[in-house]
This record gives sequence, structure tokens and C-alpha cells, in this order.
Amino acid sequence: MLPWKRLLGPLTALLLAIAATAVPAATAASTAHAATTASGRGGWNDYDCVPSAAHPRPVVLVHGTFGNSVDNWLGLAPYLKHRGYCVFSLDYGQLPGVPLFHGLGPVDRSAHQLSGYVDRVLAATGAAETDLVGHSQGGMMPRHYLKFLGGAAKVNALVGIAPSSHGTTLAGLTGLLPYFPGAEDLLTAATPALAQQIAGSDFMTRLNEGGDTVPGVRYTVIASRYDEVVTPYRTQFLSGPNVRNVLVQDLCPLDLSEHVLLALTDRIVFHEVANALDPAHATPTTCASVLG
Repeated sequence: MLPWKRLLGPLTALLLAIAATAVPAATAASTAHAATTASGRGGWNDYDCVPSAAHPRPVVLVHGTFGNSVDNWLGLAPYLKHRGYCVFSLDYGQLPGVPLFHGLGPVDRSAHQLSGYVDRVLAATGAAETDLVGHSQGGMMPRHYLKFLGGAAKVNALVGIAPSSHGTTLAGLTGLLPYFPGAEDLLTAATPALAQQIAGSDFMTRLNEGGDTVPGVRYTVIASRYDEVVTPYRTQFLSGPNVRNVLVQDLCPLDLSEHVLLALTDRIVFHEVANALDPAHATPTTCASVLG
């Protein structure tokens, strides 16, 4: 076999890994600066923050694959903080020797990290429950926490922005993996979370068997028909009681946001997240919500 042919499997896996989780990456310097700005009194991750009567539950933001606790939330965290929420975000799924880019480790292990972080936030704020808002894997992974780790007793609502609820076909590209011997094994060994998010994986099957939801938690899913990462986009939606599935283009047909921009900059999405966190005071989300 020619050397270049032996490289096809690893190259395919690498390309799938990059494409499946493409997130704008800041430089180490800019990330460090943003982390300083985000943390502590006055920003998010302020452990002295006391939830108000209007917003009694702290909000925990859960980044996506290849994301981190700062870059993923440079838009939404200040938006919610400005509206009076105590806002927190964690890093999870770290791999040894891989800085900044997280959410790559086994999803079940990441769910344990989320469990510990929620406990820390609840202890610091004195709240009985939290609300979770997650992007991509961050909208799916908490469901493992809710279903298998007792998280439902500590979580009031889960809001998923473009969540990989039932895995992804990556527009059909994952179907090519069997044609490249070794590619799937490489993907599993190098970046377990990517392999687990392929539609039909053992992880996805276990997560969704018996129903998408658990009692006592409100679920909101916000998706875009232009999502190029979690495909088909309708697989992001959940079934079950206390579920609200939202297609952004039903709120504003002019919204062209794809997978990344939904969580990074889309203020129509931000407005809908605020509605999901405080449904008693929800206001209509329209194209004009970009001005809010």
C-alpha cells in the first residue's frame, strides 16, 4: 500500500474532528485577558454573587466541544449578568497536554465534572437549584448528569443551544468512517467525545433509551435550520413532557446563524434563553430582539 493511502484514515478522522466542532479560537493571550475580565466581582464566575428574588437560581453555562469556559460565552454571559443573573461557567473534558480546547474527553466523565461544579455553585450561592445553559455537546452532556447522576434534584431547567441531543451525521460524513479502516478507532482513542457524539453510537443509544427527559426538569432546545455541525438539525429537538423546541427561523426568518454563531453572537437566541430561564416574564422573540 502506498504511504499516502495509509494516511487516509487518520487524516479523515482529524478532518472530522475539526469540522464537527469548529469553534472560533482565541489566542492564549486574548483568552487569558478575557478570563481575567470575566472572573471575580462584577463579572461572571463571581462566587460572592447572591441570587436575587427576581432570579433566585444561578445559571451555569456549559461550553461545547473544543470550547472553553470563556470563549464560548463572551456574548451570552454578560447578557445574562446585565439582566441580574448570577452566572457561572466551567471547563470540562480536558485532555492532557491540550490547553484551551476542552470538551474532548469521555462525555460521562465530563458529566461528573459538571456534577461537582454544580455542587460548588449551589454551596457558594446558597441556592437550592440551578439552571443550565449549554451549547452543542454542552446542551447534551448535562442530560447524562440529569439522568444518571442525580442532577434532576438540583436543576430546574436545561436550555440547549444547538445541542447534539441524538448525535450528528455531520451532513452524512460520519457514514464514510467505515470505509477508512482505523479511522473510528483513532477518533475514539484521540477524542472520545467526538466519537460518542456520532449518531447511533453506544453512548447516544444509552442516553436516549427510555426517553429524552427526566421528571422535574424543564427543557428548551434552540436550533437553526442552517446548522452544519449537528445534522439533521431536527435531531436536536427533544421529545417528552416539559419540552419546548424552538427553531430560530420561526422567530426571525432573517436569522442566518449557523452552529457557532447561535451561542456566540445571536441576540435573538440570547433573548430566547432569557425567556426560557424566566418564562413567567417572557416577551415575544422577534427579529427586533437583536436590539435588546
